[in-house]
Amino acid sequence: MRRRTILLLLMIPLLYKASGQELQSQISILTPKIQQTERRIFNTLQTSIIEFMNNTKWSGDEFQNQERIECSIQITIDERPSNDEFKGSIQIQASRPVYNSSYSTPLFTYKDNNFNFRYLEYQPIEFNESGSNPNLSAVLAFYAYIVLGIDYDSFSLLGGSVYFQKAQNIVANMQNAREGGWKAFESTRNRYWLAEQYNNPVYRPVRELYYNYHRKGLDRMTDDKETAISTIVESIEGLKKVHNEKPLSFLMQTLFDAKADEVVNIMSGAFPQQKQLMVQLLGQINPPNMSKYQEILKN
Repeated sequence: MRRRTILLLLMIPLLYKASGQELQSQISILTPKIQQTERRIFNTLQTSIIEFMNNTKWSGDEFQNQERIECSIQITIDERPSNDEFKGSIQIQASRPVYNSSYSTPLFTYKDNNFNFRYLEYQPIEFNESGSNPNLSAVLAFYAYIVLGIDYDSFSLLGGSVYFQKAQNIVANMQNAREGGWKAFESTRNRYWLAEQYNNPVYRPVRELYYNYHRKGLDRMTDDKETAISTIVESIEGLKKVHNEKPLSFLMQTLFDAKADEVVNIMSGAFPQQKQLMVQLLGQINPPNMSKYQEILKN
């Protein structure tokens, strides 16, 4: 039984029959630019994605119902060039509970604006881990593994390595895909680089932060707030090495897209010296959110 299981059994005393599946995904599909009276295909697409994400076995671990990772996926379809072709974006958010509290901490927030796929009504969504796949299932599986990787990292040090590797395998298998988002030369901020950076040793401090910040910091906040905040401060300080080698990196930006508001709330309860240190550091490593971090000094 892995450390995530042990922790969550402590969090929630009521036990349920093991479901096995890892994700508890909420799916929404928006079509603001498509004027059509026939909406059935979007409803069946939504149902197919829910079944695919929540019923697929993504790992070798057994999950209790209360352990399933909370994840929301919003797909916005802007164009329908043909009967079975769709173009738009996909936004993924994931969170995990904090021990001994009712609070869920955000783990991952990302909007992928390059999401084109084909889908026929009532067509099952299937995924082949060892080969190429239709873009719809490949993108969904890719983000499922990214979410699992981050979640596992938050419960054990570098515990999500196998899932980040699986995400990178999908990228490798999709290099001949006609759809975008999979290739290095297309952009500096796409699926290729997200997988590459999670698997790159240069970014190890980011992954170490997931464990130290969550398991040794947030999960211990109610027991020893002062030590927990100091641990969170140290975990963020560890990112200076990444910033020095890869300033304004894609992975650091995705980290703070999820964490900036939470960091402000946490650091508002820190000692004055810690506040000053963090505002200065955060301004260096994550300047896009500097206006938020200034709020730390006002509390």
